[in-house]
Amino acid sequence: MSRRRTPRPDWVIDRRRLLGHRIADLRRQAELSQEQLANLAGMERRSIQRYENAQRDPQFSDLLLIAHALRVHVSDLLHSEQPHDGG
Repeated sequence: MSRRRTPRPDWVIDRRRLLGHRIADLRRQAELSQEQLANLAGMERRSIQRYENAQRDPQFSDLLLIAHALRVHVSDLLHSEQPHDGG
């Protein structure tokens, strides 16, 4: 796996954290465990856990699968009340 030449900017890390919180919030609203969401999305539970804990950036296809499993639009996962401040 290749390494990044420069670290990710703080605003990117913050957005990843917000995405993880949003996935967790929507999962709880759907009354699903991480295991149940993973099964519905055809993923490993550990992947859901890593996304929710902002330990890993999800691929777009994973976001589509998660949104489908939660019965929301993918944009609902990305929605945030905080403005984008990263140029």
